[in-house]
Amino acid sequence: MGALEGRVAIITGAGRGIGREHALLFAQEGAKVVVNDLGGAADGSGSDLTPAQQVVDEIRAAGGSAVANGDDITDAGGAQRLVQTALDTFGELHVLVNNAGILRDRTLVNMSDAEWDDVIRVHLRGHFMPLRAAARHWRELSKSGRSPRAAIINTSSTSGLFGNVGQGNYGAAKSGIATLTTIAQLELERYGVRVNAIAPAARTRLTEDVLPATDDGTGFDATDPANISPFVAYLATEDCPIAGRSFYVRGGSVYLFQPWAIIDKIETGHRWTLDELAKEGPRLAEVPFNLGRPGAA
Repeated sequence: MGALEGRVAIITGAGRGIGREHALLFAQEGAKVVVNDLGGAADGSGSDLTPAQQVVDEIRAAGGSAVANGDDITDAGGAQRLVQTALDTFGELHVLVNNAGILRDRTLVNMSDAEWDDVIRVHLRGHFMPLRAAARHWRELSKSGRSPRAAIINTSSTSGLFGNVGQGNYGAAKSGIATLTTIAQLELERYGVRVNAIAPAARTRLTEDVLPATDDGTGFDATDPANISPFVAYLATEDCPIAGRSFYVRGGSVYLFQPWAIIDKIETGHRWTLDELAKEGPRLAEVPFNLGRPGAA
């Protein structure tokens, strides 16, 4: 019996890349999967259900259960239809993996309104809408006396949690997703829902220019997107104890992020004067940050 036997999972952006690997592994581990993908280009333009259907066909050919869904997850109605697809097809919903995303890289001074809005919409709104739709379903289950033992796994990025030049739109959305994860856990744990986030590093059509295939001499490719999926599947298991946390996942490594934390202060017993701040404030510019960035000196 697989680790996800009996679980019903929605995975967004599951037609290609990391999402595709999630869907295949989830099905292999016994989950019934709703494969959601609008089928657009890397910049979000266009739509095509073919990638989602191809993943469904592959799952079914291997003996698994899956259904394709091409709804726009940034639309409230589309997100609700996505959840309803799981309920109508499989009768239940236990897992939501928010994975869909696009790129419109540009430095801030050159970024257009549309490049900002489209990335924020697909990533941040595209997480919120399915999350809200699923959470409302699970809240009703909880009110009826049934614990859904549900799991949400959101997809953040080191571009948001560490920062990256040329990705102000993407990074802002991804750091917002990490914060949304923290708040959703605080709000939804009462209904029997766990919420976590991952920041994956893997080779996809969005990252192939900066993350080429690797080989450590043993034949292990640390940038293979399939490396990300086992930890996501673990977070989706019914008895996983992890909740409200964000992780960096790459190759065979899983790193735990520490959220924002106060590490130093300046203080006075009265209202500051500018002269006092000019004297004491510069010390705050010298406080080192220990980001724990993997591979950093």
